[in-house]
Amino acid sequence: MTDGGARGVQALFARGRLIAIPRRAERREQLLAHLSETLFEPGHAYSEREVNDRLRTVHEDCAALRRYLVDDGWLARSPDGGGYRRAR
Repeated sequence: MTDGGARGVQALFARGRLIAIPRRAERREQLLAHLSETLFEPGHAYSEREVNDRLRTVHEDCAALRRYLVDDGWLARSPDGGGYRRAR
């Protein structure tokens, strides 16, 4: 991510918490990249609970964030739906 993108993402946060999930796809993609890179380690498998716990550190709607991360290809969900890993 470019420095401009990183600074732009920081504008979405106040005191370490996400103010709102962006509606614009481009802006949301910047946020998802940031969350993927800062909350999830490459090569590590996470349970759904672990994913939710990590996402709750920034926003209460962990289900929406998890869904966006999976739908946009930042997290991969296991075939049984119980495990996740960083995909990018």
